[in-house]
Amino acid sequence: MLLFVFGGKFVSFYREKEYIRDQRVRKIVFTALIASLYAVLTLVSASFGLSYSGIQIRISEALTILPVFTPYAITGLTIGCFISNLGSPFGIADIVFGTLATFISAVLTRSLSNIRVKGVPILAPLPPVVVSAVFVGAIISFFMPEGFTIMAFLTTALSIAIGQFISCYGLGMLMFFVLKDNKYIKRMR
Repeated sequence: MLLFVFGGKFVSFYREKEYIRDQRVRKIVFTALIASLYAVLTLVSASFGLSYSGIQIRISEALTILPVFTPYAITGLTIGCFISNLGSPFGIADIVFGTLATFISAVLTRSLSNIRVKGVPILAPLPPVVVSAVFVGAIISFFMPEGFTIMAFLTTALSIAIGQFISCYGLGMLMFFVLKDNKYIKRMR
């Protein structure tokens, strides 16, 4: 441990390095925790037939509010979506485009997190609703037996948007109110 005097105070390089390492580890663990929670909650929803069909109410989508608190949630949600979409009946299309939709949604959620009404980020849950409706609606419509039609896309997109609204605004905003004063979440900003 190397000590030196700076401005009348002893400064330790070792402790500073240790603190930085601890912060990195904490961020990696937090990201992994979000990813694993997303994947597990998607599987729970799948066991009720609510994860990979035209009617989707993924419990895991409540986690899409987390980018409001920390940018590390963007990576966690994206990895979690990728892992959960490995089991999708829509194959590589859902793995690639479903994961891309989650990434875009998380980035947009983070960018809208400062638009608040009475301290509530009222627009933050909107990107997962809209982006998923378009992306997932298109994916499912392309795999319809009759092929892609505008009517099938609009119907599926509306169904996805309703499910996403329930998950993101209903469950996600509830999660926001539960976590907004959590001291551990505040450390991850």
